[in-house]
Amino acid sequence: MPELAPRPALHTPATVSAQEARQVPVVWLALLATPVAASANGPVLILPDMAGSLGIRTATATWLVTAFAWAMAVGTPVMASLLRRRGLGSVLRLCTALIVAGTAVLCVAPWLPLAMAGRAAQAMGGAGLITAAMSLAGSVRRMGVITAGFGTLGAAGPLLGSTIADVTSWRVSLGVGAVALLALPAVVRRADLSAPRHNAPFDGRGCVLLVLTATALVLVPRYPLPAVAASLAAAALLALHIRYRPAGFVPASLLRTRTFVLSALLACTLATSYFTLLFTVPQLLGDRTDWSTSTIGTGQLIALLAGSALSMGLAAASARMSRPRVLTILITAGAAAPLTAALTPWAPLLLLVATVAVFATSGGQATLAVYAIQASPTAQRPTAIGLISLCYQLGGAFGPAIAALLTLGG
Repeated sequence: MPELAPRPALHTPATVSAQEARQVPVVWLALLATPVAASANGPVLILPDMAGSLGIRTATATWLVTAFAWAMAVGTPVMASLLRRRGLGSVLRLCTALIVAGTAVLCVAPWLPLAMAGRAAQAMGGAGLITAAMSLAGSVRRMGVITAGFGTLGAAGPLLGSTIADVTSWRVSLGVGAVALLALPAVVRRADLSAPRHNAPFDGRGCVLLVLTATALVLVPRYPLPAVAASLAAAALLALHIRYRPAGFVPASLLRTRTFVLSALLACTLATSYFTLLFTVPQLLGDRTDWSTSTIGTGQLIALLAGSALSMGLAAASARMSRPRVLTILITAGAAAPLTAALTPWAPLLLLVATVAVFATSGGQATLAVYAIQASPTAQRPTAIGLISLCYQLGGAFGPAIAALLTLGG
């Protein structure tokens, strides 16, 4: 692949001048996007407590993680479409309502299905906030701050969730994503909230088919045969629909863009590896050492923070590196992490595995997103953000389910 040209802004031409004049400081964008990562990873160390409270097995409790990841996956392209059609203001209002309602439901839910509904609402709202923050980033460096912050809060999530659960309850620990709402006043003051002019009718059928495809894919690790069959059927119907309506919910122009497709596939692969290891490494350390839960959580936190810092460095340096070199680094790191976890006889080395995994995933999320967005037609860039984020979130759904199969036996 050729080297990157100078980085253009990620916004459409109609909004570039306004955004340059009053660009939202990246610290507020990071606060808007990253708390959901702490909420997503909060259950890592407290799954047994959650299971005991709800009267279910630990493996069954991972459905709360899967529901969150599923809602993040399907919510991301839906929120991106809403952003494109209705503007930032509508997205922020809807996300606020979803996060508040989901957190309230989760705090009182006595049964797993109701708790899953609350987690899904939280995740939908968080997906919209992430999409909004990414759409306002404008450069790889600023995108790198957001994704490194995502990795950092994700790193702190397990220990933070365990600490809050010890002091209060696991329900409170899963509500930390609401902290993102503190960034809203600053974002509202600086960002353009006006609705864009978009007269094309909404492609509801394309939206439904994409959601069905993503839902079936999320269930593949748990129910391989029926989920694969459903995925193939839904994907085939979606492909036919795209041929019939090439400018619909999933634009054919994006799927014909090689850089976008390869970036999306690699983002999904790296995310799947990372989220599998995120839930597997603590279990393996618990089995292979006599470390306490707090020691494991602290060790994993340090390892993940180190990886997040390295990913920010990669995002900053990528402007001076060729695209093939960046991709080589990401692919090498992404392959080294699971291979080391599978083959190492020395348990503490698993912490280095966590460092490498989060480095590859966070660095990849920043650089691959920008590669994909820059390669996309200008009018389709909000949709590109949603679809590549969908691929990343699918990895977030696959990973915990795979970890449950590997370490929890169900």
